[in-house]
Amino acid sequence: MRDWLRNSWIVEHQSGAQEIAGLLAIVERGLANTKVVGLAEDWRFNIAYNAALQAATAALAAPGLRAAREQHHYRTVQSFALMIGWSAAEVGRLDRFRKKRNIIGYESAGVVSEREAREMYDLAVVLRDDVLAGLGKHYPKLVKR
Repeated sequence: MRDWLRNSWIVEHQSGAQEIAGLLAIVERGLANTKVVGLAEDWRFNIAYNAALQAATAALAAPGLRAAREQHHYRTVQSFALMIGWSAAEVGRLDRFRKKRNIIGYESAGVVSEREAREMYDLAVVLRDDVLAGLGKHYPKLVKR
């Protein structure tokens, strides 16, 4: 992480239990909202991706860090390997979903399958669970049980 700070890819950030709770509430809201009946797969995917991003943001905020504005999503996703110990393959999968989210957000609609939306949801759930476990282990004062 020192290299990331030196390169200004992440910056120091004053965080606390209230911010972590707010981020985790966004995660839970997002995961619940992916279940709304009639929601297009693109939106279901986007909501699940945002839930995953907020969980990763909480993991980064716990030790007092945040991704810099430039390439914010990319840096947040990539930091997950360092913050929670995800493998390169797991982070790579999340990064592929980040790229897919950019396509549906800025370039095209109707390009997400039901399977991809479900996979993004499942990944967001795993990410949330890993973040909660990591926070509970390393930053118990930041999470309410």
